Amino acid sequence: MLSKINIFKHNKVALYAIFVWFSFSSLSVMASEPQEMEPTTAEQHAPGHGAEADGEKSVDITKVAFEHILDSHSWHLWGEGHDAVAIPLPVIIYSNTNGLKIFSSAKFEHGHASYEGYSLEEEHIVSENPAETIYDFSITKNVAQMLISMLVLFMIFISIANAYKKQGVTTAPKGKQSFFEPLILFVRDDIAKNNIGGHNYERFVPYLLTVFFLILINNVFGMLPIGANLTGNIAFTMALSVVTLIVTNVNGNGHYWHHIFMPPAPKALWLILIPIEIVGIFTKPFALMIRLFANMTAGHIIIISLVGLIFVFKTVVASVVAVPFALFIDVLECLVAVLQAYIFTMLTALFIGTACADHNGDGVHNEDDEKLETAHH
Repeated sequence: MLSKINIFKHNKVALYAIFVWFSFSSLSVMASEPQEMEPTTAEQHAPGHGAEADGEKSVDITKVAFEHILDSHSWHLWGEGHDAVAIPLPVIIYSNTNGLKIFSSAKFEHGHASYEGYSLEEEHIVSENPAETIYDFSITKNVAQMLISMLVLFMIFISIANAYKKQGVTTAPKGKQSFFEPLILFVRDDIAKNNIGGHNYERFVPYLLTVFFLILINNVFGMLPIGANLTGNIAFTMALSVVTLIVTNVNGNGHYWHHIFMPPAPKALWLILIPIEIVGIFTKPFALMIRLFANMTAGHIIIISLVGLIFVFKTVVASVVAVPFALFIDVLECLVAVLQAYIFTMLTALFIGTACADHNGDGVHNEDDEKLETAHH
């Protein structure tokens, strides 16, 4: 059986590798964020516009919601327009005419100013020169959140690994160990061992631990009022799903590929079954990507929309309904944060187990052999 020290030792390597992958795969995928448009002349004379000028400024709930769930070149904290308080982030762009440029996103003044011929339009950096091609490698809010979660995970698991090296694995866990050890054993025994099985499940434990804690900690960070919705970014969930796709198919055995290209059915049906099996290779990780993205994004939108009812109706009476429902959804989001980490990890282990499963001559999974091997250990 894999010792706890080895789990942590290999998990550090897996963490480093997967975060390098995420960094390069997520840098170039930017989400658009709606910009505050200046009112036209017709809008200035439209009914209700004067009321806003007199101090009754309406709140754009859609804009507030999208500011929280979408990516941006600065980390918005509070406020709006020129009064907004935000943390500027590094802008890193490369163009075919000016080469590499690095500067602060504060130069754009929340999209109201240009800098050296570049401007920010709906969170996309554009050039005043139509012939210039721009490649955006900026450290955006989601990338910054990913780096923060990386540091947090490194600090936690390196600390736990060092504690096991000093105290051994037979002593009672203390501090962080007592909290994380049941989760680690749950992923190893109840997810990896039950779904992958055999004697080779141990080599997938570091990857499964990385996926589980990576999703869990970013789900928690995304629930904070000023946190980034990283797991609600489809670029991030796509990167996770692509890694799962690669790990599953690279480790697929002969039975797995034989079932895809020579399915156990009459040959007359192969023309139909083989394309379906090939499509199934990609639909399984695609379902992982959409499930995590949709669940985490939907929860944030519902909570912001419920609280926004108070500002839409402009009465505190709406809070009687909005606040309890928002609190209920927020508590439900805490459950979803853990549940989605479990579901993604469990399905990943199930896909890997399907590709690596041992079969007998009839193509049936050798569960009896596994039980005998488990009893032997």
